[in-house]
Amino acid sequence: MNLNGKAKVENTYDAIVVGSGISGGWAAKELCEKGLKVLMLERGKNVEHPNYPTATKDPWDFPHRLRLTQEDKEKCYVQSRHYSYRSDNKDWYINDKENPYTEVKRFDWVRGDVVGGRSLLWARMCLRWSDLDFEANAKEGIAIDWPIRYKDIAPWYDYVEQFIGVSGQAEGIAQLPDGKFLPPLEMNCVEKYFKGSVESQFPDRKVIMSRVANLTQPVKGRGICQSRDLCHRGCPYGAYFSTNASTLPAAFAT
Repeated sequence: MNLNGKAKVENTYDAIVVGSGISGGWAAKELCEKGLKVLMLERGKNVEHPNYPTATKDPWDFPHRLRLTQEDKEKCYVQSRHYSYRSDNKDWYINDKENPYTEVKRFDWVRGDVVGGRSLLWARMCLRWSDLDFEANAKEGIAIDWPIRYKDIAPWYDYVEQFIGVSGQAEGIAQLPDGKFLPPLEMNCVEKYFKGSVESQFPDRKVIMSRVANLTQPVKGRGICQSRDLCHRGCPYGAYFSTNASTLPAAFAT
């Protein structure tokens, strides 16, 4: 008979994190780095960076050339509304038939069913709120005033941006505060022409590259964006922020 006399010690944790999405990944990283013993629970399938199963496949490697079948649409009748639900990443989404919810009015609840959750499926836009956002309720007499202002959360924006890597450019726009940016992605010729046309006609308006969690310089062992337009499959270079490429490795490193 083999009895594990250390079972209680080995299975006792300081913290349990439920879910491995963006919030769960950050919680695990922060708690581990503070010295806590952490258990993360995730109901979805395992996906390990950098081994994303379809990341390097060609369109002809897929039975239906990236098109969804009628069965795909019926099984994931909510998920298939989402622009990035495709045959090359459909296994990352939850099965709506098995996980239904009451939809009084249309509500597109996009849910991942893998380790990393929607951190593998997000659009990576990283825009800071400003005091125009935090003060809006008070100024407009709507709901309850925020108990914080931009200055209170600005240091945390700095902390997160420097860890995940956010590309962008300081623009001095009051309603869109600047951050700790990597160099911005470059505009193409059409975007440059559009920017020049708009700003010459409307000097008080700016056309900018958005602030996105796509790397233009290496960060913590992760490579730069290759502009493959295949982010929805997972990035083997780790060029966009996800739990799998960023916060989980940091947690395991402890």
